[in-house]
Amino acid sequence: MTPEAASDVTAEPVILDAAQLASDPELRARFAESAHRILAELVSGGAALGWVAPPSPDDVAELIDHVVSAAQAGDAALRAAYLDRRLVALGYWRRYARPTHWPHADLERVAVDAAMHGHGIGRSLTAALVEDARAAGIEVLTLDACGDNTNALRLYRSLGFTEYGRLPGFVAFAGRRYDKVFYMRDLRQEA
Repeated sequence: MTPEAASDVTAEPVILDAAQLASDPELRARFAESAHRILAELVSGGAALGWVAPPSPDDVAELIDHVVSAAQAGDAALRAAYLDRRLVALGYWRRYARPTHWPHADLERVAVDAAMHGHGIGRSLTAALVEDARAAGIEVLTLDACGDNTNALRLYRSLGFTEYGRLPGFVAFAGRRYDKVFYMRDLRQEA
């Protein structure tokens, strides 16, 4: 989608969970490829999504397989946003593996196609993931973000996340250093 076409977006995205995605053979077959396109383009553009170079299609397919397996076991949630059956955003959370941390989860790799930034898709996707966490009995949902990603940090604050820590200069990306900012949302206080 071109930025010009994106500026005319008025339709609401359809946000699917892992089970809905799996039930549509056409979308399921293209999901890893479409996710790779979004993630690789964002990393190429300077997004710190855990890779210093754009991920390979195999890297993304392996990640998706792990998240889907965890979702099927009740230890994760995956959401995908579509406009006209075109993937425009994805994100997920996974429970912490440590038994003492199991009631909690980490929100990871919320990624919106760059051409779709500013249309509320990240907000809708993240809100759906928060509701999935609440429904799964997650007590505290955490995330971390690069300190220069002011739009994402503003979005998370507007959705009830609060900063609980910061590691100055911790993220090394493209020859620069950025703070790693930790956010949390305590769902126990909202029950």
